[in-house]
Amino acid sequence: MDSRPSRDLVPASTSSFRLPVAHLRSVFRTHDVERKLAKLPERDHEHLRTTYERMLERGPERFQVKPSGVPEMAALYAELPNFTDVLDDVRRHVALAQDSRDGLEVTPMLLLGPPGIGKTHFAKRLAELLGTGMSLVPMSSMTAGWLLSGASSQWKGAKPGKVFEALVDGQYANPVMVIDEIDKAGADVQYDPLGALYSLLEHDTAHAFVDEFAEVPIDASQVIWVTTANDVRGIPEPILNRMNVFEIDAPSPEAARQIARQLYASIREGHDWGRRLAEEPSADVLDQLATMAPREMRRALMTGFGNARLAGRDEVHVEDLPRTGPGRSRIGFVQ
Repeated sequence: MDSRPSRDLVPASTSSFRLPVAHLRSVFRTHDVERKLAKLPERDHEHLRTTYERMLERGPERFQVKPSGVPEMAALYAELPNFTDVLDDVRRHVALAQDSRDGLEVTPMLLLGPPGIGKTHFAKRLAELLGTGMSLVPMSSMTAGWLLSGASSQWKGAKPGKVFEALVDGQYANPVMVIDEIDKAGADVQYDPLGALYSLLEHDTAHAFVDEFAEVPIDASQVIWVTTANDVRGIPEPILNRMNVFEIDAPSPEAARQIARQLYASIREGHDWGRRLAEEPSADVLDQLATMAPREMRRALMTGFGNARLAGRDEVHVEDLPRTGPGRSRIGFVQ
């Protein structure tokens, strides 16, 4: 497959702030699609015909985004203090790709840790950092292997898989694909939900990934894979061997306060009503928020902001926040 990068779309920055550099990369061969389209019978297969026509209309070239230098990541380290090892790994990969014509390659990663500590949020922030798109595949709701790899066009209601959609319908050759809760994927008798990952996670075989619906080779070698899991025991060993595994601990008490402070500022600055609220949360509010998982902090803060405004105050008090009920577990801290 011809995946040679062509012209730069964005010139390299000479300042300390590095803009993404975009090349164009072909994610499929046009003549493969034309050949498939020519062989289709005149009747039936309308969905497949429409898919091929859409591919030809859009063309095979997609943006391949990579930073021209190691970006400033201090804010991310501050926002995600329990993801330091993962962020270090990303910086190493970016450093390898800088000042070269090579695309950014990131070894597939598994973020392993308890629910609610920010694994999916990290993936979204990574996509923002790299300047590329993100597709989320929740494996907990997955009932058949074709969600990733597509289903044969012979089946009623068949359609392409998520990888095909991200590369053909999206703008980027190197989107971030998040396989959320990979340990929840239960194989049934007929399909293995993780079957497609055996080739997709291998750089060499991902160059010519074939979606079962379109049956056209797609270059998925540049996809940046982030998987999340709560329990490593639900993941097959061959899949684990294809990824860098990072155990994400619950944040320490001080790190949790830091996350809470960052969330407070982010929510306040992101809404016009935020100007009516104090710039900084009080110490006791931070203490209360620090007992919650990062996922719960945002909900608690929205409740707190609303209660403060109902009371005609510009400052959130501890009593404005929802309390952890008897049936709800509190997050454990790393001592």
